[in-house]
Amino acid sequence: MRILCTNDDGIHAPGLKVVEEIARALSDDVWVVAPELDQSGVSHSLSLNDPLRLREVGPRHFAVRGTPTDCVIMGARHILGAKLPDVVLSGVNKGRNVAEDVVYSGTIAGALEGTILGLPSFALSQEFSVETREHPPWDTARKFGPDILRKVIAAGIPKDTVINVNFPSCAPEDVLGIRVTRQGKRNLGFLRIDERRDGRNNPYFWIGFERSAMLDTPADGTDLAALRERYVSVTPLRLDRTNEAFSEELSATLK
Repeated sequence: MRILCTNDDGIHAPGLKVVEEIARALSDDVWVVAPELDQSGVSHSLSLNDPLRLREVGPRHFAVRGTPTDCVIMGARHILGAKLPDVVLSGVNKGRNVAEDVVYSGTIAGALEGTILGLPSFALSQEFSVETREHPPWDTARKFGPDILRKVIAAGIPKDTVINVNFPSCAPEDVLGIRVTRQGKRNLGFLRIDERRDGRNNPYFWIGFERSAMLDTPADGTDLAALRERYVSVTPLRLDRTNEAFSEELSATLK
């Protein structure tokens, strides 16, 4: 099995080494194509107005000055040659990708691009807490990742589906199990604008996150709830975002 690994945290991110370890538990034919720089939050952006610079950093390890989407395309359509990868792994992201995160996440986008190319694809993310922010519990992803991948690959993944896996912020021995979940939703607005002043007293801004959103009680069955209760969350996300029920209502309205 040929596996293509990417991420959005960049070619030197610790989580990229973890996803490569997970991949090597399944196969010896592992390739790494990741962004030269941190691309967190770029979503599914594609570089059309700038050239892609490619740098080989080691055997089967390449850095692309572009987005995670660019990396998967470069890997599948150029670097790997005539033989496409059998599986795409994106991650392991430093921080969870749940609820509305999936709209913004470059990690999710890397896996989605694999799905668009017709390849079984997984997004892998390791949650951290305030205490473990500098040292996320990567061993949790290491322990549970390979077996989850084996079982899901053996079961088969629909062509329009990406598998979003989130590991809880606790040691492996404290994980209570694995849950198949649906995408959650935060009850409070979780983005905020942080205004500051530079040395010349000119304003500049950071987009930040409200800590209060972390205190919501998530709905049962969601990715948020699973992580809160120390379960690994496995969420199948569809590429087709059509609202079928509203489509029928809209068709009747627009007759």
